[in-house]
Amino acid sequence: MADDDLEQIRRARLQQLREQGSAPGNESSEQDAKQQRANDQRASLLTQILTPDAADRLGRIRLVKASRATDVENRLLQLAQTGQLRAKVTEAQLKELLGAVAEQQDREEPRIVVERRGRGGGGGWDDDDDLDDLLKDV
Repeated sequence: MADDDLEQIRRARLQQLREQGSAPGNESSEQDAKQQRANDQRASLLTQILTPDAADRLGRIRLVKASRATDVENRLLQLAQTGQLRAKVTEAQLKELLGAVAEQQDREEPRIVVERRGRGGGGGWDDDDDLDDLLKDV
């Protein structure tokens, strides 16, 4: 192959790579960048509406239960956007809001109730039954 042919192949390959850079394969990095900007904006707003103690508590809540912290953040941002917050949210106010969110989540979560049978009516036996009592009847 001649040097001209190699150069032409390189140019074609370079052009192909450039086209792929703006192709759908690059959408994930654009989405990541959008998500990062949204997260930064969210963090900035939370910094503006929370006192340092409240922000610290919310960070500790996030370590324990991220879903609950996200719900509290969403509620705070909603209150801020509707103009219902007049001043920065204190730690005590955050505790109250956390209690309200926890109460709401507890109502929404399905509960599993296990009912155990008593010894008298079930007919089966459990670990508390004495083997000697069972062998007497045999």
